[in-house]
Amino acid sequence: MTKTPSSLQDLSKSLYDKAKAEPTKRFWGLYVHVCKMETLQEAYEMTKKNDGAPGIDGVTFEVIEESGAESFLQQIRDELIHNTYRPMRLRKKEIPKDGGKVRILSIPSIRDRVVQGALKLILEPIFEADFQAGSYGYRPKRTAHEAINRVAQAIVEEKTKIIDLDLRAYFDNVQHSLLLEKVAKRVQDDAVMRLLKMILKATGKKGVPQGGVISPLISNVYLTGIDKMLEKAIETTRYQQYTAIQYARFADDLVVLVDSHARHSWIVAALKKRLREEFEKLRVEINEEKSRMVDLRKKKESFGFLGFQFRRVRSLKGRWRPQYTPKLKKRTALLEKLREIFRRNESQPVGRVIERINPILQGWVNYFRVGHSARCFAMIQDWVEKKIRRHLMRARKGKGFGWKRWSREWLQNVLRLFNGYRTRYYEPQRKVAPAR
Repeated sequence: MTKTPSSLQDLSKSLYDKAKAEPTKRFWGLYVHVCKMETLQEAYEMTKKNDGAPGIDGVTFEVIEESGAESFLQQIRDELIHNTYRPMRLRKKEIPKDGGKVRILSIPSIRDRVVQGALKLILEPIFEADFQAGSYGYRPKRTAHEAINRVAQAIVEEKTKIIDLDLRAYFDNVQHSLLLEKVAKRVQDDAVMRLLKMILKATGKKGVPQGGVISPLISNVYLTGIDKMLEKAIETTRYQQYTAIQYARFADDLVVLVDSHARHSWIVAALKKRLREEFEKLRVEINEEKSRMVDLRKKKESFGFLGFQFRRVRSLKGRWRPQYTPKLKKRTALLEKLREIFRRNESQPVGRVIERINPILQGWVNYFRVGHSARCFAMIQDWVEKKIRRHLMRARKGKGFGWKRWSREWLQNVLRLFNGYRTRYYEPQRKVAPAR
């Protein structure tokens, strides 16, 4: 049984260290930690910080706080201890996607999000010890930007043959039986497994809810075998300190990069075969229409990853380097979102319009500032400023854009229009390649 440390943080470290030291160890005595008030309070604070819409019961954080969060958590704890807890049905919400499609967001009640959060707090350090270096999605202290930098570094190292895979409705097709088998390899606690099974059954016969607190963790558990296969391939094809393969995975978004030298041409076919075998074991379908092979050495070839479009270009010094810019559909989606705000707020004061667009601009720019986005940012900045100028002129029943009337500095300093368009390009490390 896991000895109870003095705090949740100590427990997490203890579980991680033990799991890292003993890769085959199965943990028991975990459920008691899930039920602790300390764990539930931490899960509640995390859930409250993320906010989010209420579930099918309509209960909001305001309602919980009015009645007392302590009694709310105590009731959850009592249900968990006495095995009377049952998850509620999920509230379904459609989220528009590119191309007119929709993504179904499954929203648990706050009560169920707290329980999932408590379970995640206990299980995450165990499985973090098993996760691989190329996995970045929804992991502590790991970001999408780091995954993007990993891909850029691989391109610098001449890994220019790209296996760009797209998984068809991955989250909707996770097999519960296979997932529970993978969790059971590390967890020997019937109460924990029963709780996880109930959470999964609330989703349906298969799949994990996109919106569930524990979904990112168990989705990574499900795909860890893919990462391990790729790590083994990297080591198998290694020559001294040089590697022929690199990969990066963020949730279900996976890209594999292979060295371009002719002696490695067999690797691409072998990797594609192994990837298909591994995904077939998981009963995950590869979307053949969107999956593709790319050779960045060919003119105008590119691939997408995490919202960026990657290609290879020559620098001013004549060296080949990666170039990654926001994908066209990401730019289009941003402008459409902003255009709708301007349309809905035609009669509102300009200050209110700016209050609504600034957070959107800041979030979008902060994500894409790591690439070669300067030209894209300049276009967006000009577009937004023109919209603001037209709004100002329309309020004064005038025409044009008021170029002489209002300077860019006035829009930024007086109206407080967002102006943080500075890029922060990552400089990959160049290594001396082996003789080709």
